[in-house]
Amino acid sequence: MVTKRADEVKLVVFVCEAGMGSSLIGANQLKKRIKDAGLNVRVIHSPVNEIPAETDVVVSHEGLAARARKVAPTAVVLTFRNFMNNTASDQLLRSLVAGEQITADGQPS
Repeated sequence: MVTKRADEVKLVVFVCEAGMGSSLIGANQLKKRIKDAGLNVRVIHSPVNEIPAETDVVVSHEGLAARARKVAPTAVVLTFRNFMNNTASDQLLRSLVAGEQITADGQPS
């Protein structure tokens, strides 16, 4: 299982299938929340097959998680089921603010 310390997280990638619909909105919301929390973490939006090598955390719909793990094996992959109730972004933000480790299942350790 991939784990990252909060202070190691510099790049978060919110992934999508290929389009720029709900996942782009999710990425922008997460970017704003991270900025409002005063964290020095970059958030970008990317197709799942184009995740940058330097990615620390991937936020993905559960249907894309296996592909995300294959493309970014050193990143923590956090998943969610519903764009309107994205618990992965919520947990990531809480863990970053608290300085907790980020694990693949989204639970702090």
